[in-house]
Amino acid sequence: MVQKKTACNRDCPDGCGLIATVDDGRIVRLAGDPDHPVTQGFLCHRTSQFLKRQYSPQRITQPMIRQNKNQAGDRWETVSLDSALDLVADRMNYFRDQLGPASILNYRCGGSMGMMKYVTDFFFQEFGPVTIKSGDICAGAGDWAQAIDFGTQDSNDFFDLLNSKTVFLWGKNVYVSHVHLLPILKQAKSRGIQLVLIDPVHHRTAALADEFFQIQPGADGPLALGMARWMLDRERLDPAAANYCDQWDGYCDLLKSRTVNQWAALADMAPKTLEHLAELYSDGPTTILAGWGMQRRRNGAASIRAIDALGAASGNIGIPGGGVSFYFPRKGAYQLDFLDPGSAPRAIPEPLLGSGIEAACDPPIEMVFVTAANPVTNIPDSRTVQRALNDRFTVVVDMFMTDTAKCADVFLPAASMLEDDDLLGAYGHHYLNTMQPVIDPPGDAQTDYEILRQLAPRVGLGQPFTDDVSQWKRKLTRRLAASGISLEELEAGQTRNPFAAQVAFAGRHFPTTTGRANLLTDYQHPPTCVTREFPLRLMALSTAQAQASQWPSEKQQGPAVLTVHPSVAGNYQEGDVVEIESELGRLEVGLKFDSSQRADVALMDKGGWVSQGRCANLITPAELTDHGQCAVYYETPVKIL
Repeated sequence: MVQKKTACNRDCPDGCGLIATVDDGRIVRLAGDPDHPVTQGFLCHRTSQFLKRQYSPQRITQPMIRQNKNQAGDRWETVSLDSALDLVADRMNYFRDQLGPASILNYRCGGSMGMMKYVTDFFFQEFGPVTIKSGDICAGAGDWAQAIDFGTQDSNDFFDLLNSKTVFLWGKNVYVSHVHLLPILKQAKSRGIQLVLIDPVHHRTAALADEFFQIQPGADGPLALGMARWMLDRERLDPAAANYCDQWDGYCDLLKSRTVNQWAALADMAPKTLEHLAELYSDGPTTILAGWGMQRRRNGAASIRAIDALGAASGNIGIPGGGVSFYFPRKGAYQLDFLDPGSAPRAIPEPLLGSGIEAACDPPIEMVFVTAANPVTNIPDSRTVQRALNDRFTVVVDMFMTDTAKCADVFLPAASMLEDDDLLGAYGHHYLNTMQPVIDPPGDAQTDYEILRQLAPRVGLGQPFTDDVSQWKRKLTRRLAASGISLEELEAGQTRNPFAAQVAFAGRHFPTTTGRANLLTDYQHPPTCVTREFPLRLMALSTAQAQASQWPSEKQQGPAVLTVHPSVAGNYQEGDVVEIESELGRLEVGLKFDSSQRADVALMDKGGWVSQGRCANLITPAELTDHGQCAVYYETPVKIL
């Protein structure tokens, strides 16, 4: 037996270091790297079970072509890799030559967070440039907000929490979405650091927190503004804030536009509760760890901006133990200057992918190339996405026959993360890591880059797509090499990003055009209220059981589970199978009761499969947030029929 180090590339903030034990060419154990300062030798449930996915009998390792697509009796035919790539190249060349490269869409999402995946984008940039997506279904609103407010996204060092007096977990379920925060939070709590949870959903993190406030969904902005108004009235905002914040007078006017009681009413919160939260927050230094769910609403960017402004105006930015941590710059250490997204002739907002593909004209989109993604499952209005892909020549690179792969003309088998060769950052801390193949891919499975290397000569591309992965890694790490960190050093073990400060925006210096933080001056985005006809908001939340749509097939049998407060179920009993309805359609679900939840929410697990009728996106309309082109996942009004 031999142990090999690699890393987890899945869409998770933790970016874990992995140790795989290999016996006679087969991985027999997967564990967390004890030398990684964040991983600390343990894995989340999802990754600890990854070997079941690695060796699943349902994994596809040979290329396939779909015959008689969209006709009765269509079927898949296994072919050689050369035959599959010849067909893909033929279609790419044809559509580019006949209609122009904008007739081809390159769609890549977060199935892998590796830096080599950006070479996929570069490939299609050089081939075309082709149509691309814009925005971000998961984080676009928050990305936009923090770029406006602070000039960029960054956070204090992962371990800086221990310098806080209070930590606000604002919309953050660490047991599911940031499990490697738990040791540091428990250590903080043992030192007397106060943990405060704000969330419309009751979840396991509530038991960890010292105090839990179950707010109205979408009320984060009014709550943050009301807290700031309370602090303004008591002169507990930073008296020097006007020196490092633009729009100070406008921000104060916004706070004064409502009384504390009026802001509390807009947040559907008792004034005394809001005042208590403001007092807790003002007794700093205070860190806000902002979850990603709150900005997946119509007012998502405004919510993050209100929280950013609270952090800046209170003096909790640029100091140890403070900050508003939404994201760590996972790409910041790497050299990605070969990319030019502005060269694309057209971009479709990602949450509107299905309708955007269908509406595209002059030229129409005739071909879609999908990597690291399962958009039929993961993008709202799944049926439109499904139809759009079925009606076009679609290529899907994946390990399994996903809902998206079922729409393909050509299926190309992908290497798993334990067979991949890549570079990683993390969006939950500042450590860099490398992926190195633990074993060879089975059959004809290939990494995304190896597929592109073989496509390149077929579509008239040469250098730099003749380079191997090691050559690309050296290109991607040029900045690091110039700072004294070699590729060999990275491959020997995780390294902290040398360009990341211990304290983000230290000295209250921001990479904005003025060098100051930018405060919001207007808030016109009240929470969406439920109605008598549709009294529940559907929220399909991340789960500890599966990564996005990467569910084991045995867990996708029967109807999806809908968790509600028992008071909203009428005459139904727990376990009954019912239908829920939105303006987009109906979905069959099994009822589960939880009296700890609010009576205006209906909860499902994220990533249910369309093919099994378990996908919340079947009845979630495709909408954009106020800014940033993020998906509006958590505001779909539904009713139990």
